[in-house]
Amino acid sequence: MKMKKYTAPTMVEAMAKVREDFGDDAVILSSNVTKTKGFLGLFRKRSVEVVASYDKTNDQRAYESQVRSIQPVAQPESVERMQREMREIKQMLKDIKQVDHTLGKYPDELLPVLKRLQMQGLANEHIMEIGNLVFDRMKQDKTDFTEDQQIELIRSWFCDQLHNMQFGGISYQKKFINVLGPTGVGKTTTIAKIAARALLEEKKKVGFITTDTYRIAAIEQLRTYANLLQAPVEIAYNEEDFRTAIEKLKDLDLIFIDTAGRNYKEAKFVDDLTKLIDFSLDMETFLVLSTTSKEQDMDTIIRQFDKFPINKFIFTKTDETNSVGSIINLMMKYGIGMAYFTDGQEVPEDLTEASFEKVINLLLEGESHA
Repeated sequence: MKMKKYTAPTMVEAMAKVREDFGDDAVILSSNVTKTKGFLGLFRKRSVEVVASYDKTNDQRAYESQVRSIQPVAQPESVERMQREMREIKQMLKDIKQVDHTLGKYPDELLPVLKRLQMQGLANEHIMEIGNLVFDRMKQDKTDFTEDQQIELIRSWFCDQLHNMQFGGISYQKKFINVLGPTGVGKTTTIAKIAARALLEEKKKVGFITTDTYRIAAIEQLRTYANLLQAPVEIAYNEEDFRTAIEKLKDLDLIFIDTAGRNYKEAKFVDDLTKLIDFSLDMETFLVLSTTSKEQDMDTIIRQFDKFPINKFIFTKTDETNSVGSIINLMMKYGIGMAYFTDGQEVPEDLTEASFEKVINLLLEGESHA
């Protein structure tokens, strides 16, 4: 049995290497996401480590043997997690095989751009539609179609798909800025960045309400930012506290609401928000998602929040991933635009107000500037 470890920036790229060496009969023994710190401990880089093997005679027996050696007594939740990861990896290999097979009908000069979109995690259906569009134009023109010309045609395709969606930050026309999202996506830091911009650039009087009473550290983090901005903070443990906080802060221009970071795959925690926050207020609501999360997990969270009036997405941690296609996939699926994306922890610097040009540049060129 042959065994080999692969390291790549994304799981898609790691699986491509596995398939190149071992083909479709590869057995994935383990997968792990690692992060290394960059300059001054910031800008962490994310990589994926995959251990794969190939045994033409007995793949499954080899896999089970390796699992037993790694984890002699597997707990039920560990087994379930490994089985889920195996299903996801098999589906990923299947998707790569499907795209690779379909890409074979396109000329060589078109493949680099399409494979770049594939590595970015753009949905296969979108890649195929883009490929057909560019290939048809190449056949019509009957001339060499440079990569720059391909990119411009692809930009026009995205423009058609996203033209009804709203881009840009807070409007400054609503008093309450409500920020939702699961734990670990960077909501509090993102709120601080937006509030600092409003204070420093627009000269607005800002304040904060936090409903994240489950974590002392979250309250202290928000207080630290508020002290730097010389802005008041109110804590709301229940609906009555929330109403009291609104009354105390009524003279401010903008009130930022930092909601609790919970596992919002569970409907119970979503329902708790409806009992605490009055969504009928003069309010803009943003859903914060991390680009380092699996697209399937982000999709689940979005569906859990479908009862809320989500105005725009905010995507964080774009500096920690090399594939941002999921951003486009989710925007197109739900018809929701983007307010901001973040690429670091510095307040308020590492915050980019979204525009169509900046989002497409992020996908096509890996750059956040138009």
